[in-house]
Amino acid sequence: MRTSMTAPALPTHNLHSPASSVARVGALLMTYGAAQSPEGVPAYLQSVYRGNAPLAVVEEFQRRYRLVGGSPLVEITRAQAAALEGLLNAEAETGTSYRVEAGMQHTAPFIEDGLRALVEAGCTQIVAMVMSPQYSPIIMGGYGRKLDAARHVLPAYTELVVAGTWHTLPTFIDALAGRVRAALAKLPPEERENVPVILTAHSLPESVVQREPHYIEQLKETVRAVAEAVPLRDGHWQFAYQSAGHSPEPWLTPDMKDLLPGLADAGHQNVLMVPVQFLADHLETLYDIDVGAREEADEVGIGFQRIEMFNTAPEFIRVLAAVVHRELAGVRSSTKVDIGSRQPG
Repeated sequence: MRTSMTAPALPTHNLHSPASSVARVGALLMTYGAAQSPEGVPAYLQSVYRGNAPLAVVEEFQRRYRLVGGSPLVEITRAQAAALEGLLNAEAETGTSYRVEAGMQHTAPFIEDGLRALVEAGCTQIVAMVMSPQYSPIIMGGYGRKLDAARHVLPAYTELVVAGTWHTLPTFIDALAGRVRAALAKLPPEERENVPVILTAHSLPESVVQREPHYIEQLKETVRAVAEAVPLRDGHWQFAYQSAGHSPEPWLTPDMKDLLPGLADAGHQNVLMVPVQFLADHLETLYDIDVGAREEADEVGIGFQRIEMFNTAPEFIRVLAAVVHRELAGVRSSTKVDIGSRQPG
C-alpha cells in the first residue's frame, strides 16, 4: 500500500507573467553530478562531503575513475535534456514552446545555472525533476535546498513545480521491462527460462531506512511491477542492493555480490543484473557492476550480464515527457513529496 504524501513540492509563484503569444515552458533535469576526470574527483567529493572528504575515499574514487575512464553522467544528462526538449517541441500544441536544461548538485552545470538558463529563455512555468524514479527526503533533500537557494534567479511571475515520484509510472515500468526482455533474449535459449535475475538499487545505511521506510517500499514496488511486466517467474528473481558507501555503519543487505557464490553453487551458468533506480551510465554501473560485480562472478565461475542503461533511448525520453505533462496538468500522484521542506535528519 502506498503512503500518501501530498504536500506541494515548493511554493509556486505565478503573479502576472509578461504578455506573450507563446507559452514558454521549462523543464530542469536534476542529478547528483560527477567529476569529469580523476583530477576533478577531489573537488567533487569535497562538495559531496561538505569539505570533509576522507583522503582514502578520494584516492579510491580516483582509482576507479582511471579504471573506467571517468563518469559520463553529466554529458548523458545534458543529452537527455536535449532529447526531451526535442520531443516536447515536436509534439507541442500550437502556441507552446519548451526548453529543457540539466542541473547538478555537486558539479557544473549547477541547479542554479539550469534555472537561470530557463529564465533567460523566457520560461514562465518550470517543472524540476529529480532523475530518480523513487524519492527519499533524507537522501535527496539536497535538491530542494539547492532549488530554494536558487530561487532568487526566478522572476516573481515564475511558476515552479517539482515533479513527484514516478517509480510505478506505466511507461517507465514498460520501458524497464523491455530492457530486461532484450537482455534475456541475448542468452542461449536454454538459459532464458532459468537464469536468475537480480534487481538492484543503491544501498543505504540502516539508520537512514529506519527514518525513511517509504523509500524502500517504493523500490520494492518498482521491482515487483517490473517482475510482473517482463514477466519473471517466482523464485527466479530477487531484490538486492549495491554500491554501499564508505562508512563503518551497517548498510542494507543482501549485497548483489554476496548472492553470486550461492547461485554458482546451485548450478546456474549465468546471472542478469537489473538496476531499477539508475537511468544513465555512471560510476555505479560502469565500476560497481561492470567491474566489481563482474570480478566476483568470474571468481565463482558464473556468466555475468546486465541490462543496458536508458541514457537517451527514445522510450525513456517518452517517460520523461510523460512526467512533465503529468505535472503540467496538475496531476498529483499519491506519492507526491515536498523536497523543499524536509531536511536530512
